[in-house]
Parts: sequence; C-alpha cells; structure tokens
Amino acid sequence: MIWLSASFLVIALFIIGYIKASDMFKGADEGESLNNAAATKTEADLEHTRLEIQGNISEEELGQYHKDGLNPFGDSTHMSELTSYHYNEYIHGMSHQKVKASEKWGFYEIHPTRINWLLEGLETVDVDNEEIYQDILERWRAKDFSRVDKDHNQIWKIQNGTIGEASGILSPEEEQAYINSKR
Repeated sequence: MIWLSASFLVIALFIIGYIKASDMFKGADEGESLNNAAATKTEADLEHTRLEIQGNISEEELGQYHKDGLNPFGDSTHMSELTSYHYNEYIHGMSHQKVKASEKWGFYEIHPTRINWLLEGLETVDVDNEEIYQDILERWRAKDFSRVDKDHNQIWKIQNGTIGEASGILSPEEEQAYINSKR
C-alpha cells in the first residue's frame, strides 16, 4: 500500500513538473516572439519612413520633427533605442547623396543636426561597429567626404549588400541633381 501511494505521488509530481516546465518554455517562446515582432515593426517603420522622406530637409521640418517627438530622420525611434540597424540605415541613406552606384534604396539628406544626433547617440547606447560609425560621422561632421564611397561600401557590406556598391563620388553638380530628383 505504501509502495502504491509513493508511486502515485511520484507520477503526480512528474505530471505537475512537466506542465509547469511546458508553461515556462511556452512563455519564453511568446516573449521571444514579441521581441522579434517589435524588431520587425521597427524595421518596417524605418522602411516606411525611408520611402516617405526624400530630398532636402529644412530647418523648419527638423523643428517640426522635434515638436512631434520624432528624431531628425522623422522617425519615432528615440536616441536611447538606437541599434546597429538604425545606424546602418541612416548612414547608408545619407551617403546616397554623394556616391555613384548602380542602385540606391533610400535617401536621407546629410545634415549637421542628423550627424550630431547620431554621434550623441553613440555616447548613449552600445552598438556593434561603434568605431566604424564614429569614424564616418566624425569625418562627415568635419565636412570631409573624401572617402564617402568607401564609407557607403563599409556600411553596405555590414548590411550584406549585393546590389548598389558605390563606384565613386558624385561631382557637386551630380550631387545637386540627385538631391533635386528626390524632391
């Protein structure tokens, strides 16, 4: 009789343990799914913003972004939320106004406010490739675009680019024509 009671108790504990463990792993999977969904939403939001915002950016527009609680790229991502994905997206998009490439997806005008905001963000968040971003942005802040094609390709490679490698730097006239085409 004791043996039967002990067996029943062991089986009951095993079943309870199995149910609890299943719930625990199910919760972890759901949390992971929520994190993946949030990351996908951020990427989708950036894609939408990239397609919406084309061409020159005025001081008035930057001021309106600030009033609306948006960052200098017109996006809702706050500085404390910046990731490598954002740095790649923003730097890559800004480089397009200055580089020759067979294909270009996305454009953000290079502007001191945007460069300074991204540099300030590097002091706030930890991201992969931080030294690369800092090097590029510091040169751009100093208005040194002598290697912007190499900067573009460095980010393009981080993003595993296959089409649209920069093959040179646009002349000032070509750059202006590119900017005008995005208005």
